[in-house]
Amino acid sequence: MGVLAVLMLPLLLLGISGLLFIYQEVSRLWSKSAVQNKVVVITDAISGLGKECARVFHTGGARLVLCGKSWERLQSLYDALISVADPSKTFTPKLVLLDLSDISCVQDVAKEVLDCYGCVDILINNASMKVKGPAHNISLELDKKIMDANYFGPITLTKALLPSMISRRTGQIVLVNNIQGKLGIPFRTAYAAAKHAALGFFDCLRAEVEEYDVVVSTVSPAFIRSYHVHPGQGNWEASIWKFFFRRLTYGVHPVDVAEEVMHTVRRKKQEVFLANPIPKAAVYIRTFFPEVFFAVVACGVKEKLNVPEEG
Repeated sequence: MGVLAVLMLPLLLLGISGLLFIYQEVSRLWSKSAVQNKVVVITDAISGLGKECARVFHTGGARLVLCGKSWERLQSLYDALISVADPSKTFTPKLVLLDLSDISCVQDVAKEVLDCYGCVDILINNASMKVKGPAHNISLELDKKIMDANYFGPITLTKALLPSMISRRTGQIVLVNNIQGKLGIPFRTAYAAAKHAALGFFDCLRAEVEEYDVVVSTVSPAFIRSYHVHPGQGNWEASIWKFFFRRLTYGVHPVDVAEEVMHTVRRKKQEVFLANPIPKAAVYIRTFFPEVFFAVVACGVKEKLNVPEEG
């Protein structure tokens, strides 16, 4: 009995590890089968997240339509995908020049995609334009440009492709949004406003198209950090707002977000909030204790305006 008891724990751990490995492999294969042969449109495919989404869906056997503002960067992404993929299991991506801040060209792009494949199974609205600064320093023209890129662009493309999904009674629309679609952060008024608007539109659209078996999903990560930036340790001796907002701005890795987008498509999940505990807590505090949230925000703004920027 003594020997058996000693061996029990290692055997149990080995068994659990084996089950987890099997689950991960089955999940990976299931994810691939969910997008195999599907026509998948990815906007702003040349961004960090766009590239990772392209990699994940290309490996899964999707018929990719990669959209971006720079033909050179699209071609570079194309070469990178082709160089590592198995041509017997993947499809050659289609490249499309698209600047979502230029609303006038969106309809033509949608027609080009539909003429090429006849349909779109999955639309991933990933394009985004950022701006940072006090509201009174941001021009109205820039406000409008941000709204075009982050709101009117995605909804125009969605509306152009939606009738095809409704007529086929199948399809999925994924909005890659941001935590600022749920709460506002100082000095990002235009960006937060556009993200709030986009989230509101797609939340309404979800209910409207449910009867046609069209799925609308929103994936809202915290800030998507660069590949080589990693969060530092928190300093509790600093002011509360500094700790709060430093933790709030520590985003998630593009690879993790891309995997979550694939998981969302496979599971047909309606809403995903992808962030570490501090941003998640901020959303709940904003909802249930708004006075506390606003007090912390106001304190941070005052300190930022009164203290010179480092460096």
